[in-house]
Amino acid sequence: MDYVNLGNTGLKVSRLCLGCMTYGSPEWRPWVLDEDASKPFFKAAAEGGINFFDTADMYSNGASEQVTGKWLKKYTRRQETVIATKVFFPHGKGPNAGGLSRKHIFDAVDRSLKNLGTDYIDLYQIHRFDPDTPIEETLEALHDVVKAGKARYIGASSMYAWQFATMLATSEKNGWTRFVSMQPQYNLVYREEEREMLPLCEAEGVGVIPWSPLARGFLAGGRKAPGEGETERSRTDEFSPRLYYRDADHAVVEAVSAIAAERGVSNTQIALAWVLRNSAITAPIIGASKLHHLSEALSALEIVLNDDEVKRLEKPYQPKPVLDHA
Repeated sequence: MDYVNLGNTGLKVSRLCLGCMTYGSPEWRPWVLDEDASKPFFKAAAEGGINFFDTADMYSNGASEQVTGKWLKKYTRRQETVIATKVFFPHGKGPNAGGLSRKHIFDAVDRSLKNLGTDYIDLYQIHRFDPDTPIEETLEALHDVVKAGKARYIGASSMYAWQFATMLATSEKNGWTRFVSMQPQYNLVYREEEREMLPLCEAEGVGVIPWSPLARGFLAGGRKAPGEGETERSRTDEFSPRLYYRDADHAVVEAVSAIAAERGVSNTQIALAWVLRNSAITAPIIGASKLHHLSEALSALEIVLNDDEVKRLEKPYQPKPVLDHA
């Protein structure tokens, strides 16, 4: 496993981050693995050299944080582990149950610390941009969370590049803690972040930890229509049809499959290798509901695509509208 700096910080993270939305409670989503079923994935990730784990307070209504915290305590040492979680989406009921107000951030960070069973969060991220809260209120609250020792670094997730640039500039102007990472959607069938967000992050020294590098499993193949696939998630995921399944998307999968067959590897390995080759990318966030998903992702680190393969993978892509920023 290689370890790289997260943006311009001195924090070292593995080149793969294990996304923990899959672990928590199947009552939240039918494809989520419960506590006992999740255990082997944390063990295998730690043994594979992964030191970076990403969850959110809304995943399984907090149970994902609880499961993540429990198994990381068993299989890792806290000082060697980078734990990331997120705040924004409603957790509970009431007018202040979500968003990025000072009240909600302060309430949410304490709840996440309790769920994770830790004294601090390494990377505390805003899950989305909040148009209903002044950015100054959000940024000062996050700065205070860091100064209180509850988080070491802060990051952001899917939003427009102009919004992120405004937040970075506002933090700098006021001397507040700056975002060190951005978590956008980025994969072979959703490349819109190449236009502005990725260049912005490179210019500003912000680490990029993309979610859904396999397009929610779509790039793994085996899906001609919604409801198909090898996993419970692929068969029940109501979000994928909103994001993918265009004709051009299927053409991209065909290109992935062809190169995977030529190399004698899986689609997963090729799709991840493509994301990893981008100089803007720090660590893709991978999901795994079967242990071979994790082993394939780890082996993708050894694959270096040549220029011809990259051209073949990228040629079928057709531009999309911006998706899932809210």
